[in-house]
Amino acid sequence: MTIAISDVIVICIKAGGGVIFKQLVTDILASYNENPTIEKIQGESPISTASVIGIIDKLQVLTFPGYFGRKPLNYDTLEYSVGELLEDLAYNLKKQIHRALNPEDDSETTQDSKAESITFNFLGNIPEIRRILATDVEAFYDGDPAAYSNDEIILSYPGFYALMVNRLAHELYLMNVPMLPRMMTEHAHSLTGIDINPGATIGHHFFMDHGTGIVVGETTIIGNYVKIYQGVTLGALSTRGGQSLKGKKRHPTIEDRVTIYSGASILGGDTVIGEGVVIGSNAFIISSVQENTKVSIKSPNLRFMRNNKEASQELDEDDSWFYMI
Repeated sequence: MTIAISDVIVICIKAGGGVIFKQLVTDILASYNENPTIEKIQGESPISTASVIGIIDKLQVLTFPGYFGRKPLNYDTLEYSVGELLEDLAYNLKKQIHRALNPEDDSETTQDSKAESITFNFLGNIPEIRRILATDVEAFYDGDPAAYSNDEIILSYPGFYALMVNRLAHELYLMNVPMLPRMMTEHAHSLTGIDINPGATIGHHFFMDHGTGIVVGETTIIGNYVKIYQGVTLGALSTRGGQSLKGKKRHPTIEDRVTIYSGASILGGDTVIGEGVVIGSNAFIISSVQENTKVSIKSPNLRFMRNNKEASQELDEDDSWFYMI
């Protein structure tokens, strides 16, 4: 015989559990009073996570017409379809931006006007974002011999999805919208395993192969035609300073046409990786590298055990083992 959870609750209440539940309610309410920084009771409604995800989905439809969405598009009704989608986006995006803005900074009327201005400025940047994303599709296709078509990249590559969300979120970040850009990129992070802070500046023709485990910090600057592989970290040397480091350059600068292979870590706000540099797998770099340099760690000794006999093999320095993908 199976007993439902609801039946268990009824049994508990009948057996005097009502007293226990009353005490639980009292204790939890007391914890609300003790820890007011993590409750929003009677305050301004916070940004809706579900709405943010919905906005990303609609922006994806707008950015890549015909690839996403529930209904097929045709040129006869395209103007109407785009107008309808823009109207929906403008309404929902303005609402979430309004919620994100600090109500203590402005009056309600000023805040509403600011949210509307940001919304339409952001939507006005969609054509330029699409232009850059088109270069990224080209970079993904040229850089990955396993890619069969642009369609495959747009529809299925997690690295491209994370990059698309980041490019959209970065525009809102530049407009000083709190929270919303980070919620967008963290949604992409949760889906792809790729963590790019919305503050990172990324040039055109950017390519991430595989992508899983890539971390790009807030003040990172990445040039054009850059390729990075899975497990790469573009991070800070230390965050022990906490909030005192806010606004300071903590992450590296990667100049044009740099390739960074899997597992490499490049750290520090003063670290500049010059144009044309190739960083080998698993390298750990905390100082600048001059242009057109190849960086690799010393080839490892491999240890083999067979029938209690040990043998070792050192890889040839000329081998390309460190360009692991």
